Amino acid sequence: MASRIDPLTLEVVELIGTVVARYHEEYEEAAAKHALTGAQARLLGLLSRGPTPMRRIAQQLKCEPSNVTGIVDRLESRGLVERRLDPADRRVKLAAATEAGKETAERLRGSLDFAREPLAGLSADERTVLRDLLRRMLGIET
Repeated sequence: MASRIDPLTLEVVELIGTVVARYHEEYEEAAAKHALTGAQARLLGLLSRGPTPMRRIAQQLKCEPSNVTGIVDRLESRGLVERRLDPADRRVKLAAATEAGKETAERLRGSLDFAREPLAGLSADERTVLRDLLRRMLGIET
């Protein structure tokens, strides 16, 4: 016997899917305006938060380490990313955004209007509730 999904759950799932699709579409467009692919932009955004081991980047982007190497190579050739040895374990390579990379990531984030505009229509309390619900759905402790 097939399980039934209640209409409310189905609508929520479809709405989340629509939000995700719109976000990805705008993200790709914003990345292209900075002469980046979506993958390059995501990696640069991740590295703008701090140096990260190459293996962890692959895990966070859900791709093969060899793909990360290629993306880092392209960003490095543009002066947006650099490789460093991990001071805690010199066998580990870290990728880090350069100042130019951090500035590009910041401009990219600033050009993403899709999420910002609708969220601005919610009160601070509503945004807090939405954030907390999303964190709960993802199993992220608050």
